[in-house]
Amino acid sequence: MNNIKQLLITAFIIISALTFGQTNAPKPEEQPYIEVTGTAEKEVIPDEIYIGINIREKYANKVKVTIEEQEEKLKAAVKSLGIELSNLYLSDVNADFVKVSWQKKDVLTKKEYTLKVSNATLVGQVFLELEKLEITDAFISKVNHSKIDSLRKEVKIMAIKAAKNKADYLLTAIGEQTGKPLIVDESMQTITRGEYQRMATRNINSVAATTAGVYQEEELKREIQFQKIKLNSSIYVKFSIK
Repeated sequence: MNNIKQLLITAFIIISALTFGQTNAPKPEEQPYIEVTGTAEKEVIPDEIYIGINIREKYANKVKVTIEEQEEKLKAAVKSLGIELSNLYLSDVNADFVKVSWQKKDVLTKKEYTLKVSNATLVGQVFLELEKLEITDAFISKVNHSKIDSLRKEVKIMAIKAAKNKADYLLTAIGEQTGKPLIVDESMQTITRGEYQRMATRNINSVAATTAGVYQEEELKREIQFQKIKLNSSIYVKFSIK
């Protein structure tokens, strides 16, 4: 019995010593690090401008003007501006049907088109042609850039380089050097200014309000200015310190 008691006491002493030793053992030194955020921004002029055009059957001097007639005139106008007809397409395959209040029994059709152009000058010229064709239901639906994906990558690269540069000059100031990246976390924003729709509406009104063709064209060229697409990137990086 005494032997068993002595063994238990000895085991308790050994376990206590091991536990105490582990508790008070020196912790390995944590790797020093620096946390920085790099940001970058780029503005680009849109080179894809989408114009929504709605054509309705109508009456001129009590004679119905069909969708087909107006469509042919629209295509001719587009070609005259040097725009490929492939850039003009139906927004909706099925034409809508709308009733006109002053026509009790007649049902008039409507077709919605989208025309893609590459710059503000062409936008102004298109609106002038639409005015000549008496097509007044037109608007800028959206803008984009043909190389938007590669531009996003470019801005991200700029942001992570900015983070590395920031870590370098901060650590150099205290006599240290930037090590390997431990964590990289990025966020990307694309901001398209939304003023273009209001500007386009104002331009259509200015065409309707003026009579001299030369003045109309110059007025449109002067007024239509698309705000740039803004790309922002912010990248957080945690670097080790050598």
